Amino acid sequence: VGQALRRDGARAGDVLWVSHPASGGIGDARLALEVFRGRLALPAEAFESVRTAMECPQPRVALGRALVGVATSAIDLSDGLSGDLGHILGRSGVGARVQADAVPRSPVLAAQPRDLQLECLLAGGDDYELLFTAPASAEARVRAAAQSAGVAVTPIGRIESEPGLRVVDARGQALPLQWRGFDHFAS
Repeated sequence: VGQALRRDGARAGDVLWVSHPASGGIGDARLALEVFRGRLALPAEAFESVRTAMECPQPRVALGRALVGVATSAIDLSDGLSGDLGHILGRSGVGARVQADAVPRSPVLAAQPRDLQLECLLAGGDDYELLFTAPASAEARVRAAAQSAGVAVTPIGRIESEPGLRVVDARGQALPLQWRGFDHFAS
């Protein structure tokens, strides 16, 4: 009682984690939205896979409960990784470095052009996965929590003391942060 996962506990040095389906990742709901918008077409089986992610998300309640006392901060991915991570960073007064190539993605999303992948991964919403931070020393506890909840988790970056979000590729080269999460208050 009295314990909750909050947005304001991330600290420099914490590892940034994301939950995801064992055989997939995040961004599929956004990819389905782009198909509905007519931006691209997918083969029927691939479309059904991403459409299911969009229409039948699996909120990670059991994982959230298992992470109480382990995670330093957490948020659900409803408005996109960059936007939702921004809430943690702002409330915690820290920054982050995200390894774009480490963000888990389904085979369907991985088959798309890189810019579309990044857009879906960083700005896509409606994933309802958990984005959370934990001390590096808590890796075994994070993995045990995920296993007990029957969910996969992947480390995708680190919390840093310098404010702001930095997204880098596998070589550590900065990527332009042109993809923003959904903003409920944008006009």
